[in-house]
Amino acid sequence: MASPKPQKSRISCDIDFEKNGKQVSYLRLPHSVHRSAYGWLAIPIIAIKNGDGPRVLLMAGNHGDEWEGQVTLIKLARELKASNIRGRVIILPGANAPAVRAGRRTSPLDFDGEGNLNRLFPGDANGSPTPMIAHFITSELLPLADVVFDLHSGGSSLDYIPSAEMKKTDDKKINQLQMDLLRAFGAPVGNIGEVFDDRTFSGTCKRLGVAFVSTELGGTGTVSPRALAVGEKGVRRCLKLLGTLSKNYKVEEAPPTRLVYVGGSDYYSYAPDEGLFEPYVDLGAEVKKGQPAGAVQFPETPWREAVVVRFQRAGLVLCKRIGGRVQRGDCVFHLASDYES
Repeated sequence: MASPKPQKSRISCDIDFEKNGKQVSYLRLPHSVHRSAYGWLAIPIIAIKNGDGPRVLLMAGNHGDEWEGQVTLIKLARELKASNIRGRVIILPGANAPAVRAGRRTSPLDFDGEGNLNRLFPGDANGSPTPMIAHFITSELLPLADVVFDLHSGGSSLDYIPSAEMKKTDDKKINQLQMDLLRAFGAPVGNIGEVFDDRTFSGTCKRLGVAFVSTELGGTGTVSPRALAVGEKGVRRCLKLLGTLSKNYKVEEAPPTRLVYVGGSDYYSYAPDEGLFEPYVDLGAEVKKGQPAGAVQFPETPWREAVVVRFQRAGLVLCKRIGGRVQRGDCVFHLASDYES
């Protein structure tokens, strides 16, 4: 029995990715709704090409409320010219455009109103908007890239020490390239992790043999000058290392980065009940196993004893929750341990 033909994306794009020069346009995602029977959603895309060379995909807005990566790539898209580069750079600064416009982690346009692009790869050509976006990225853009940068941050619910990330693969050459890029990025923290969920973009890149570097550039639902500087300088240093940026394009030398590892579930701390979370430590703290992380207080029943949350292991506080109110199961902290090669 013949294998079924691969699905063809319903998203269209008028950019010629093999053409030299700089092109700006939109991906057109068909979206038939009450107010617009034959409408489409616009997803900005920029392609810059100058002969043969490295093939790079730069993406942000995987989650709509993670602004630092979006600002980084918007500014880079305006700045770069074909004469600045060698090879090709494709920039998708607001990948999940409906979530970006809504200012939410997830898209409100999917059937459940919670379209999480980074949990829907490799996508579905015939799905709702977010699976369609995932399918286009997987089927149309990834074949055009040897290296992918997917810029994230903590969004509205988390805050991170600004960090760059790589995921281990079974390919030694890819692992070495990712490690070199992690060091070149020069973030305060370089996180070396595993792919725990095949539905993520990192999981898809691992499966397809594409080098992948991500970030967690702060968060809190805002844009901080410090985190933005880490992202802007880091991306440019990585493009320079790859040979994408021309020789006369100057970048700052990378500062040292602390290499860490995030393993299984014991690196994470969760709220055990609904209430108001009182943290006992802050970002950057070094904590011990069993140390109190914070307490859930109960404003509706203030006479009730608070419930204390404890760290399940020792490590560096890499991430903390933003927003005082929590529900049972909300992540309130996650840790990292120093990487041992």
